[in-house]
Amino acid sequence: MARADPGDTDAPDREIRLLKNPDGQWTARDLRVGVTAQGESRDAALDNLDAVVDAVEGDGGHPPTDDEIRDLGIDPEVARTQGDELPDALQ
Repeated sequence: MARADPGDTDAPDREIRLLKNPDGQWTARDLRVGVTAQGESRDAALDNLDAVVDAVEGDGGHPPTDDEIRDLGIDPEVARTQGDELPDALQ
């Protein structure tokens, strides 16, 4: 069976559940892949879901930048000196 392109919204095997949360955020879940994303709007939740599906199934994602590592409260230099073990926040 051919796998759907994550960006192909017309793919017959792509089923998405979209929910509005009590806090006003939206949650989108791809039932086939089993991943979930949120956003401030329906479109943002769906865009975020496409990015997660792409990261899981395709070549999406990237190694974290120093700024992204700092945003997690981790010193990038300390993270680099820990050998092959990833900090808990990056596992």
